[in-house]
Amino acid sequence: MLPPVVLLHGFTQTRQSWRRTANELAGRYRAITPDLPGHGQSARRTASFDACTAYIRALAPATPFTLAGYSMGGRIALTAAFQLPIDHLVLVGAGPGIADDEERVQRRRRDDQLADRIERIGVEAFAKEWAEQPLFAHQPERVRNAAYADRLRNTSHGLANALRGLGTGVMPPLWDRLDQLTVPVTLITGERDEKFRALAEAMRQRLPNATHITIPNTGHAAQLEDPAKVAQAIYQSGSPSSSTSA
Repeated sequence: MLPPVVLLHGFTQTRQSWRRTANELAGRYRAITPDLPGHGQSARRTASFDACTAYIRALAPATPFTLAGYSMGGRIALTAAFQLPIDHLVLVGAGPGIADDEERVQRRRRDDQLADRIERIGVEAFAKEWAEQPLFAHQPERVRNAAYADRLRNTSHGLANALRGLGTGVMPPLWDRLDQLTVPVTLITGERDEKFRALAEAMRQRLPNATHITIPNTGHAAQLEDPAKVAQAIYQSGSPSSSTSA
């Protein structure tokens, strides 16, 4: 039987965002791609980090498995990694939270305001706004179109609740706990994603067993732009090394 890998999508996405990566992993892993709380078919699930950990525990096998997550899904995966029987953690464009208390309070306030706006303007208008962020600049047109279609699988109420319960401002920072995570960790970032490349390097220095892989010619959502290279990075060993390019 193939080893399992649980793939957690980002904010505004659904399980469908991992489809091409999961296809690339076929033959090596059995991919499990849930809709996270507030998204897709799980729009009405409770959106909190504890609830997500319980949800993953219910979906995943009892034996050790690989847990991977992108952006919001990466924050969830990192939080859950301290409690679940995983043997490999993969974080794509994700960080361990905001260490500064005041900055975290300010971020939570902004996220709450954005959640109110999502409910006010509706998912279609918000999906267009979200796509215009600098994080997603230079995405190929096919990627932009697919990402927009995926966002429309959500509801404004579900996304607002996810932002209130799973936003960066809500997440307890995990910087001081990274040295406790002894399983292999693969940190994946896009070449154009300077912010998260820097975060990944800072995390790599604190994690006992981490590798940082940069995916050439991609931005924040590397798994959408080059699913084959991200799949390759997922099944690579999580042994410690300096930054590399896939």
